[in-house]
Amino acid sequence: MSIRNHIGIIATAILATLFQSCHSLDDERIPSMPVNINLGDAGLWNTYGVSGFGIYRYFIPSAGLPRGFQYSANSATGFGGILLIGGMDPFTGDPNVPLAYDLSCPVERKPDVRLKIDPENFEAICPECGSHFNVTMQGGAPLKGPAFTDSPRCAMTRYQCVATSAGGYIITR
Repeated sequence: MSIRNHIGIIATAILATLFQSCHSLDDERIPSMPVNINLGDAGLWNTYGVSGFGIYRYFIPSAGLPRGFQYSANSATGFGGILLIGGMDPFTGDPNVPLAYDLSCPVERKPDVRLKIDPENFEAICPECGSHFNVTMQGGAPLKGPAFTDSPRCAMTRYQCVATSAGGYIITR
């Protein structure tokens, strides 16, 4: 067998392992709930959006967060609230984009067990199970704790941030 064949076999094995590990992340563990936060114009986005890497904001109506934000009858914040944070899109590599996730821990699966951002490293951490998630560069992938060690691994539920022509974003499912 030639070196070229060995390299091809090794490359195929590596790619198969990568694809298999990608499919072992479960990011749909929490109940599917409506999501709609309209920050569609530049004024709303500049006030309640995020403007850089690691800058974050929680959207939790029952807690009055963010302070001063007026939720409308069409607003919906998923299962446990929404985390909006500036980061890098893990699928496109685009830097400094808004990313949105459900705040509910995918291990605990309770709407009132919400992840908190560690401002030192921008990881989302569950106060109950201790799981850590990378929300700025890896799409809510688990880093440690039960979300990382259980099978399948649990990732955070991601939401879309859709740019509008008016200079803002709409957060949706």
